[in-house]
Amino acid sequence: MRSVTLLFPGQGSQYVGMGDQLKEYSKAREIFEKADEALGFSISKLCAEGPEAELKLTKNTQPAILTHSIALYTVLKDYLDEHQIKVERVLGHSVGEYAALVAAGALRFEDAVRAVHNRGKYMQEAVAPGRGKMYAILRVPGEMVEKACTAVSGEKEQVMCANFNDPTQVVISGHANACELAVQWLKDNYEGKQMAKELPVSAPFHSTLMQPAEKKLKDFLDTIEFSANTTPYIANINAVEYSTDGLTIKENLIKQVCGSVLWTQSMQTLPDNTFCIEVGPGKVLTGLNKRINSSFKTLNLDQEKPLEKCAEFFQ
Repeated sequence: MRSVTLLFPGQGSQYVGMGDQLKEYSKAREIFEKADEALGFSISKLCAEGPEAELKLTKNTQPAILTHSIALYTVLKDYLDEHQIKVERVLGHSVGEYAALVAAGALRFEDAVRAVHNRGKYMQEAVAPGRGKMYAILRVPGEMVEKACTAVSGEKEQVMCANFNDPTQVVISGHANACELAVQWLKDNYEGKQMAKELPVSAPFHSTLMQPAEKKLKDFLDTIEFSANTTPYIANINAVEYSTDGLTIKENLIKQVCGSVLWTQSMQTLPDNTFCIEVGPGKVLTGLNKRINSSFKTLNLDQEKPLEKCAEFFQ
């Protein structure tokens, strides 16, 4: 039996008009309707029409990406079942992990969409504007970036690695001044070519500054039911593949708020020539895959006539 690994994207992949190509699929439309009902406002209209400024708000971005991802997944699942293609494992980048866990059978969609709406709200509220920053560090080895973060962090101000996106890109996050000191430390101590790019984000995600959000999210996640996953998933926080109980899955999601997204390390656990499908808006993860392992065969499903693209992919 053929098999595939499903990848679910995170924040930054959203765009106005996402889901337009899914209108012909009744199961996808049902997912958007369920999201609207669970949230108490029309996330489907926000996805389709914007405005972009509203869609970019973290409390809206996260449920929008989750809803689009699961709508696309429902269409894909019917195709995979019909053609006897097994889902070997799932993984999602940051908020994408919630979509992965819905696909893995660990979380109800309605619970997940409310969880990520709250997650986005809590993350936004955790830090006053201007207090934190995030930088993408390009062409510097991850170990060196970690060393820079450790060197400049103190009791009052910290910076840490937030995302290991691919072998050439690590995102740092933390107090604004500590981030700038880490960038300068790399200029002074790393001789190779490098680039640091400040990210246009509203808060320093995946850093210790998110502790207030972590506590609030724990309280909310304690009110919803988690099940053992029926499909293995790889957790962001430690790049370990799990077939486990609901409590462990919940604990992993809570730790993920302040923890690093070990995307590179997670993808490096997969065998060469793995077939991957990116299930959600955009093609960010498809691009990362090319830099992590060029032997991976990756399809981004967010295209016109996605099932025709699947047929071509598996030929």
